[in-house]
Amino acid sequence: MHTEEEIMHCAGCGVKLQVDDSGKLGFVPTEAFLKEPIICQRCFRIKHYNEASSITLNQDDFLKLLSHVGNTKALVVNIVDLFDFEGSMISSLQRFVGNNPVILVVNKIDLLPKVTNYNKIINWVQKQAKQWGLKTVDVVLCSAKKNMGFERVINSIAEHRGHHDVYVVGATNVGKSTLINRLISDFSDLEAELTTSHYPGTTLDIVKIPLDDGKSIIDTPGIVYNHRLTELVTRKDLPKIMPSNAIKPMVYQLNDGQTLFFGAMARMDFNRGERQSFTCYTSNAIKIHRTKLEKADELYAEHKGTLLAPPVLDDIDKLPPFAKHSFTIPRGKQQDVVISGLGWIKVNSNAGAEITIHAPKGIKVVVRDSLI
Repeated sequence: MHTEEEIMHCAGCGVKLQVDDSGKLGFVPTEAFLKEPIICQRCFRIKHYNEASSITLNQDDFLKLLSHVGNTKALVVNIVDLFDFEGSMISSLQRFVGNNPVILVVNKIDLLPKVTNYNKIINWVQKQAKQWGLKTVDVVLCSAKKNMGFERVINSIAEHRGHHDVYVVGATNVGKSTLINRLISDFSDLEAELTTSHYPGTTLDIVKIPLDDGKSIIDTPGIVYNHRLTELVTRKDLPKIMPSNAIKPMVYQLNDGQTLFFGAMARMDFNRGERQSFTCYTSNAIKIHRTKLEKADELYAEHKGTLLAPPVLDDIDKLPPFAKHSFTIPRGKQQDVVISGLGWIKVNSNAGAEITIHAPKGIKVVVRDSLI
């Protein structure tokens, strides 16, 4: 038997439950009182939205699906992960959205160190988006996890959508479902049911969330990008490489001929240059190990999966073997070397530097102007 206290509040959101008005918060159909635990109708929908939203697809299928969007009047909300900006950007998105406005929602700003200047980050994102050929009507920083900046996202969508559908697009692991749950609670009529439908020419289910004005939020499946380390590691290593709290940057003063290992996930060789500092922005769960370049191969062969972990020894062979990426950082430039899904290394170089990154084959490794 339920106690009165348990019956009065939703086990999902804690709202006071009621059976009288299905248009108001806390509504529970009478038959739901027989279930354990009791959740309100809105929590039930959100729960089942998440089950419907776990479909993923590759880039080609995704772009086929998007070609339909360019022929309609709609607002496109593109969610990217600030911790893996290059890895989560959708290449050639602009070609497919036509003249529809795009809002770029940059998630996971809570992972940046506390002293970060957000205006500088917005300027940096706008510059990067331009380089990707993406025209945006707005760039909004937020944290789905910490519920930061969501009012701005909601306001921007309300301002730019007119009376049109809203398509939400993004790669896997960028926080898309958290944002959609928020949109459901802010925009959607509680009477309305979630529906799934097929895109013309594809067999893919999309989730449609009806809005109060008869239009819909259309959630497209998450794109799987195999150039991100997050797609290649085991399920147990995923939380280790994806930070859950603000990153504590690690600074190393290196002479040339020194190497940094990031567990057994990647390594950076400082081949040539004056003594200088390298700032590592990776998850605090990844142990960084410094050694001499001449000993690096031997150290890896002997200690991968033990001293150098994650991954552990049993999982080492589940990652592709390392491929090398060599870069020359020009004198006087502050640049980041990005290992998609793992983080980035800021080269604080006045004198220039020659470095080599070793990362699992297929992982995107790029140089960019420094984010911070």
